[in-house]
Amino acid sequence: MFFDAKEYTTAARILDGLVEEVPEQTGPRLLLARAYYHSAQLRRAETQLRTIVERDPVEHYARLMLGRTLERQGRDDEAAPHLRMAAVLAGDFPQD
Repeated sequence: MFFDAKEYTTAARILDGLVEEVPEQTGPRLLLARAYYHSAQLRRAETQLRTIVERDPVEHYARLMLGRTLERQGRDDEAAPHLRMAAVLAGDFPQD
């Protein structure tokens, strides 16, 4: 609902409470990271995404979002390994 309306800050407030209640669940934390990303709260998005990747190193979407979040902050060198890993996890191999 809040994502459809592009009310990302409101979504982040609600999702933050949910993540506090169920910190072990990946889904709410990913949504919170997306809300932070879309509302330009990039450091907060990065924190949530790093937590997910630490817990589940093969979580494709978290890797992709972390790479994009780092790119958006101008941290391309840090972003590159996460984006490569996301591509590999998605099966996007370069064709020779």
